[in-house]
This record gives sequence, structure tokens and C-alpha cells, in this order.
Amino acid sequence: MSVTEIDQTTETGSPDQMTASDISSSLIAGMKTSLDAQRGAFQKQPSPSLQQRREWLKTLKEGLKKHQKSLVDAMNRDFEGRAETDSLLAEFMPSFTSIDYCSKNLAKWMKPSKRHVSITLQPASAKVIYQPLGVVGIVVPWNYPLFLAVGPLATALAAGNRAIIKMSEFTPATSKLFAEVIADIFPADLVTVVNGEAEVGAAFTALPFDHILFTGSTQVGKHVMSAAARNLTPVTLELGGKSPVIIDDDFPIQEIAERVCYGKSLNAGQTCVAPDYILVKKERKEAFVEAYLKAFSSMHPSVNNSKNYTAIINERQHQRLLSHLEDARSKGAEIRVGNNEEITDGSRRLPPHLILNATEDMSVMQEEIFGPLLPIIEVGSIDEAIQFVNDRPRPLALYYFGENKQTQDKVLTHTHSGGVCLNETLFHVAIDDMPFGGVGPSGMGHYHGHEGFQTLSKAKSVFSKGRFNSARFIFPPYNTWLKKNMIKFLSGS
Repeated sequence: MSVTEIDQTTETGSPDQMTASDISSSLIAGMKTSLDAQRGAFQKQPSPSLQQRREWLKTLKEGLKKHQKSLVDAMNRDFEGRAETDSLLAEFMPSFTSIDYCSKNLAKWMKPSKRHVSITLQPASAKVIYQPLGVVGIVVPWNYPLFLAVGPLATALAAGNRAIIKMSEFTPATSKLFAEVIADIFPADLVTVVNGEAEVGAAFTALPFDHILFTGSTQVGKHVMSAAARNLTPVTLELGGKSPVIIDDDFPIQEIAERVCYGKSLNAGQTCVAPDYILVKKERKEAFVEAYLKAFSSMHPSVNNSKNYTAIINERQHQRLLSHLEDARSKGAEIRVGNNEEITDGSRRLPPHLILNATEDMSVMQEEIFGPLLPIIEVGSIDEAIQFVNDRPRPLALYYFGENKQTQDKVLTHTHSGGVCLNETLFHVAIDDMPFGGVGPSGMGHYHGHEGFQTLSKAKSVFSKGRFNSARFIFPPYNTWLKKNMIKFLSGS
């Protein structure tokens, strides 16, 4: 039975009589019970076999396939207009590839790693073994509610852990269905799902997990880290930030515009690694703007009633984006709109808005945008673009368009970001064989692939000796010529 299925009538009466506070209290109590149950189950099976872990991954994949259509429909309801292609390409495809990659490489990852032992400690051997941590807490955001639950879960299971997942309250249909899917395919003492409002989320991160993996905003990430610190729980924080695009002179502007447009338009820009702003020289700015708007019109001939372009998740986020636009207009920005049409379908679909003459005092340049607004900043040189990036908090991603290898290396070595794409956007996240994670304000720690397995494992050092003990030669008392000179030799005296 999952936490979402706990009989809340036990202590607080029937559901009709329960207040929101009663429900939260019941859920919080249920989370503690689930954590205790998973801890107990882990102690009975602290080192799941390769076969068992692969079976868990297979079960997860089959469960997702079985409920694929229902989950796509649920995400569409939550967004009140989620493009099916966005759900298939950005939720299911990476979920399946992540599961497959973990399963394929798991035997190699689980194998103990032999380490060198110096001659002074011989005869002996040393190795590192990778043990499951125990129970992992996973906090999922609303923008990719399936992939950002399944990706960390697959990693946790591959590492031999158990997991409790807190879904977002802003995707209620998806969160409810995902809880039902997990309850159908896994016992609650292996994987379970928690659904609840902000106070439930706060209580979740205050639980003494063995590791917490949080994906969300930098602001909330600070609260998560603070709560985890009380239990000395290690955290992996996948946050965000303003991911820049640097445009050089030696790459076709149409290609740049098309690739940036796809990266910015996927999920209507509601992506943690979406291009956030453009740094481009004055002489290429107008050509980029025109090419971008043309590329968008080609991909999305109409936004109104479109089944291929995702809406903004809720009215709060929609109003936040409109407020950014109003603030930019009031401070002198020129705004160019893609597919400048009236939205009459009742949705919160928002076409791209390119913000020219953006300045530092505009809110759109002070916060992560998380939507289809794209400020365009003029720079005089690549060096100026690099300095612009370095004067600001380190982003989750950086995108550079240019073919000169020396300049590419300069951008790579003179900037800091969680990840980089050269002549592309977003797709580094889809490479299972590379770690994914931020730096500083954009996050800490890594997951995906081997690095994810290591993050959710304890690398335990094991030193082994037989009956013969060479260390006896340096045991006290030090009253013999041999011992005195042995110590001098070992210490370099």
C-alpha cells in the first residue's frame, strides 16, 4: 500500500470531516511509517543481487509502458494543454533509455574496484566495494513530472536502494496516477509515492533519509539543504539558473536559430536547461531574431489550438511571465512575438517573445525565466560575452555556437556551468553516459549513468591482510637498530 492509499479515517475521522491540516498530519505520519518500513526491509536485504536490481528496472519499464497513454493524458490535463510529443520525447524516451543504460552497465558498476597497496604495507590487498545507501528521498518538480521521478528512481534502484518519492502538488493528475502505477508494480517497502501540499514537502525533506535528491528551484533548494542538514543527510540538488547562449560569427545563423528555438520551445521553455538569454554581436542580432521567428513559425504554424505546443503549467506561472513582459516594456524593451495571434482556445499557451534591448534592471534578467521569453543582449566580442557570464551566478547549462576550436576551448575553460553544448542546446541531458548536475547556485552533486550510481552508493574501502604482519617491524618499543632505521627510512628522514 502506498502512502497515498493510507486509510486516513484511522485517527482523524472520515475524509469528508477531515481538514487540510488533518490530511497533512496523516500524510506526514504515513511518511514516517513508510520510511521505517523501508529501513526494516533494507536491513533484511542490504545488498540486492545484480539479478534482483535488473528485475526491478525491468518491472519499472514495463509498468511505464503499460500505463503510457494514461500518463500522457494525465500530463495533458495538468498542463491544460501538454503536447503529446513533448511527453513522449522528453518524458518517456529518456526514462526508457536511462533504465536500459543502467541495466546494461550495472554488472560493471557493481564490480569491486581493485586499488594499489604500497610496498611498505605488503603483503596485503585493497579494494573499493559499492554498497547501497539505504532509503533515498526523491523530490520531483512539476515541469517534467515523469522523467524527473523515473530517472532518479532508476538510479536509486540500480544502486540497490529503496525510495520514497514526493511528487509535485502542481501536477495532481500525474502525481496521483504515478502513485497508483508505483503501488501496482512495487511493494511499498521498496518504492512508494507521497502526494501532498507544501507542508508535506517540507516535512518530507526533514526526514532522516540516507540521501535526498531534489530537483527544483534554487530558492527551495536552500530550504531542502537546510532541512537535510539537521539529520546530516547528504543531498544532490538539481537546480537551475539563467543558462546563456553565446553566438559567434562562424556558424550559420539559420542553424543557430533553429536549434535554439527547438530547445527554448520544448515544453514551452519550462525546462531547467532551456536557453535563458542570448549573447550576440550587434551585426548578427537582427538576423538571429528574424531567423528565430521564422524557425518557430515553421515548427509551430499556429499556437492557438495547437496540439504540438505546450501550455504554461498554471495561472500563477502564466501571470509571472506576463509580468516579466510588462516590466520589460515599461523599461524600454522592444518585444517581437512569434506567431502574433490571439489565443482563443482557453489555454495558457504563450508564443515566444523575444526581448530586445534587455537591461539589468528588468526582472526578466534577474530571475530564471522558465518560459518562452528570450532576452537578446548585444556584446562586442566573445571575451565580453564570457565576462558577462562570469559576472553572474554559475548556470546549469551554457550553449556556445561557433566552429573555431580555440574559441570553443576558451569558452569551456574560462566559464563555469553544470554542462555545456557546443552548437546545440539541451541534448547533453539525454546522454546517459555523462553526469548531470549543477555548480554553485545551479546545484551540487551529479546523477545519470555511472556517476548517479556512485552518488547513491557508498564507496567502502576494504583493506585486507593475511596472517603475516609486516607492520610488526614498526611496533614499539623502538629500542633496536632495525626499528629505528626502518622508521627513518619510511618517514624519509
